[in-house]
Amino acid sequence: MLFNEYPKCSTCQKAKKWLDSHKIEYDDRHIVENNPTKEELKLWIAKSNKPIKKFFNTSGMLYREMELKDKLPQMTEDEQLDWLSSNGMLVKRPLVVGENFVLVGFKEREWEETFLK
Repeated sequence: MLFNEYPKCSTCQKAKKWLDSHKIEYDDRHIVENNPTKEELKLWIAKSNKPIKKFFNTSGMLYREMELKDKLPQMTEDEQLDWLSSNGMLVKRPLVVGENFVLVGFKEREWEETFLK
């Protein structure tokens, strides 16, 4: 399982602590130093069954500075993927990719349903 995170992100720290406390193994990936590629994002979005907009870090400073809230609706999915793959700070995190699932963000109930069932 791949755990994409920004180490300074408090939500990522909380999610990592949750995984560790449940003894769930993962491979750690710094989302800014090793940004997901366009191809990876395309696969993960398809696997997640979530719209691409759920993969944007809408509460991030970069997202707001770039005024992407207003720009995204006019963009094609391909253009949106270009933005997401250009900077890890635009990607919602943590982004966890398993064999049969993709989790975006940390919602404890969703994680319990995924990992503890």
